[in-house]
Parts: sequence; C-alpha cells; structure tokens
Amino acid sequence: MSYQNILLEKENGIAKLSINRPKKLNALNRETLGEIHNAFAELETDDEVKVIIITGSGEKAFVAGADISEFADYSVEEGKNLAAKGQKEVFDRIANFKKPVIAAINGFALGGGLELAMAAHFRIASDNAKMGLPETSLGVIPGYGGTQRLPQLVGKGRAMEMIMNAGMIDAKQALQYGLVNHVTSAEELMELASRTAHKIMRNSMVAISRAIEAINANDEDGVNGFDKEVENFGKSFDTEDFKEGTSAFLEKRKADFPNK
Repeated sequence: MSYQNILLEKENGIAKLSINRPKKLNALNRETLGEIHNAFAELETDDEVKVIIITGSGEKAFVAGADISEFADYSVEEGKNLAAKGQKEVFDRIANFKKPVIAAINGFALGGGLELAMAAHFRIASDNAKMGLPETSLGVIPGYGGTQRLPQLVGKGRAMEMIMNAGMIDAKQALQYGLVNHVTSAEELMELASRTAHKIMRNSMVAISRAIEAINANDEDGVNGFDKEVENFGKSFDTEDFKEGTSAFLEKRKADFPNK
C-alpha cells in the first residue's frame, strides 16, 4: 500500500511506522490518521511482523499535535464525530492491538501526538523530548483519549495539573511520572527501541497477545480483568507455544517458539 504522510518499513519482524510530515512537525490531519488506520490494518494481517515501533520523521518532533486548521470551524456534532472516529479507528485500535506497539518519542509529543504515544503499549523517549496536552489553551479538551490514558499512566493529580496548565514536561520528568519507560539520547533512541523489540520477540507472541488483552480488560466497563486473566491463562495450555516453552524450561534450553 502506498502512503503519502507516513513511512512504513519492515525488517526482521519489526515494523517501523514514521509519521512523515516534518515541515508540519508531523501534525496529525485527517489524511494522516486515515493512513495510520490503514497501516495497522496491513500490519494486523502480516504474519512476518511481530512488533511495531511508532516514531516521527525528522529531528524535532514525534507528533507536535493535531492540524488545528482542519477543525477550527467545526460544530458541536462535527467535533464529537471527529473524536469518536479518531478514537475508534486509530487510538483505541493501537491500544488494543494484538501485537506489541512501542512509541519512540523523538522530540515534541503534544496534544494528539502525546495521545498517540499513550495509545502505544509503552513509550521510550529521547532526552530532548517534550510532552504535554495543551488543548485547554485552545479552549478545548483532549479528544483522542488523553483525559483517560494520562491519569492511568501518571495518576489523577498529575494528569489534572498537566491538562489544566497546558504546559510541557521534559523527558526526565516524564520518566519520573511513569509516562515513559526509558530515556536515552536522540542518537540511540531507535537502537534502544529495536533492541527492546528483539527482546520481546524472544518470547511467545501468542502469550504476549493474550497478556495485552488481559491487561487492557481492566479498563473496560463491565469486564473483570481478573476473569479475563484466568480465561487467557487457561487458553495458553492449548498452544504449541506452551508446549515448547515448558519443554525448553524442563530441558534447560532456550525456547524456539513456532510462531517466529
């Protein structure tokens, strides 16, 4: 599939998806969101791809926000539809994706950019990264899951402060908050993301997929996360990965999972 606003590269089981609008600091417009949606549809059916890394093109930004010019004159209904469509087709899809998704934050991650990073399963940042949700300074609130995912990651009080003051925090503070998992230099960011992806791929991708589902179940209304864990734990016993993993452990060798 051909893309105009993103780059999609695949190598050794890892897909690197780069938001590629560097002149616009990789701001998200409708076309870019549509391409991200289509890319994840492609990655979902590609059995060769095990882990996805999302990053931004250029040296300044991961994603510096949404393209405000596209919705500056929206009505109430149009605004609701914008958020609902974006959440369903992109942000929630990434959060619930069955393959691990890592955000490699290589600069500004603001507004929709931070929401995109928070939708990933975890985040790695370069030491020059800046993060924030500045929407209230524009008279609006985060609409792509920011009011829900930020408190889950950093706690309610810090999320309230970040959203109310509309400011930015640096990578060091983001690490202290638990917003990102690791901080490294800009030069080493993609190398660390790649090493992390390869480390993940040494394990059972079937088990990882079910673990993602169980972890996310805790955030679903009317779903008991413990029940989903029990269910998916039981399902694991009927897989080739479980047979290989336990046999390797008992035989004191490294597992060679059949899904690789």
